[in-house]
Amino acid sequence: MRGMTQPVAQTSFPKSEIKLLLLENIHPVAVEAFRAEGFQVETARAALPEGELVQRVRDAHVLGIRSKTQVTPAVLAEAGRMLAIGAFCIGTNQIALGAANRHGVPAFNAPFSNTRSVAELMLAEVVMLSRHLGDRLREVHDGRWRKVAAGSHEVRGRTIGIVGYGHIGSQVGVLAEAFGMRVVFFDIAAKLPMGNNRALARLEDVLEVADFVALHVPETPQTRDMIGTDELARMKPGACLLNASRGSVVVIDALADAIRRGHLGGAAIDVYPEEPEGNSDGFASPLRGLPNVILTPHIGGSTEEAQEAIGREVSSSLIKYINTGATTGAVNFPHVELPVDRGAHRILNVHRNVPGVLRDINRIVSDCNANIRAQVLSTDVDIGYLVMDLDQDVSQDVKRGIAALPNSIKTRILF
Repeated sequence: MRGMTQPVAQTSFPKSEIKLLLLENIHPVAVEAFRAEGFQVETARAALPEGELVQRVRDAHVLGIRSKTQVTPAVLAEAGRMLAIGAFCIGTNQIALGAANRHGVPAFNAPFSNTRSVAELMLAEVVMLSRHLGDRLREVHDGRWRKVAAGSHEVRGRTIGIVGYGHIGSQVGVLAEAFGMRVVFFDIAAKLPMGNNRALARLEDVLEVADFVALHVPETPQTRDMIGTDELARMKPGACLLNASRGSVVVIDALADAIRRGHLGGAAIDVYPEEPEGNSDGFASPLRGLPNVILTPHIGGSTEEAQEAIGREVSSSLIKYINTGATTGAVNFPHVELPVDRGAHRILNVHRNVPGVLRDINRIVSDCNANIRAQVLSTDVDIGYLVMDLDQDVSQDVKRGIAALPNSIKTRILF
């Protein structure tokens, strides 16, 4: 991105003193990008339990995580220096986003970078389920030769139903159509169909017509347990369910029962209601050992290409925020992006969104006889985020005045 790494006026807080804590083996391309900016970078291969994380974030300015680290309100309460959080993945449900917002901490994620990797896995699993390849693989590895055609089918001409037609769901539709499949989808928002993909009005409609149902929805109160006993009963006899979205979306016991009874022909599951914190033995699930069931350990986006792309995407967002205050792409923060004026000082202010704050800020600017060269304010329900470029001679006085306001949460001079 232009402007992301261009030199600006001397910062009020030297880059060499900005500390980043990166957990869960984040891709080296992100580490290299941060070190190239002059930041201090500390890395760890695994997630940290809450007690240890509380200790480690007290002097950290940026926290980088993947899906296992839980950034709780207790962690955020101790992170007094925290400027931003980077989720090097798509999901952000592991972060207490509301608490981060109220502490003035934007969170950035990678909504695009693993799209292709997940979509390719879905199509591979559709073929595997249609040919019962998981069972045949286990048999041959066990020394058993079972050459059968009964129950095996081409996917051409079959219908795949996609629930959640976002970045990944729509890409699955494109690839499925290239395989010669019919594609229908359901989404709570109106989406432009790709190719010959066709939108259906209700989730029930998709469940009733699809030979394969692929789930690509976020974790929300509305999607928790959205596929349970009733929904599975609506699926066509012999149909297969695929879930690479969130483990809370499917009632696993109900799915296992539907497969045991023979109502469903199989499943491919990559995410689970409870997952180990790290690589280990002893994973348990009611789905283990069931026929034509593919179980993978949350690897939908685990390709080298996806992890490198995620490292670049999230590190770019964090660097741009640190260098310019831009919050474009933040998942829990008002979006503000202001071009850099190299003859000015930039003040960033996060404040509670209550009546009178902007009036008080403007009074401070007026009392200091400051000239505002550029200013952008954006708000949400809880906070306002202000980026203001001022003449340099009065910027420190303005910053001190704004920081002293009772409703200010974070105030700093960026440069």
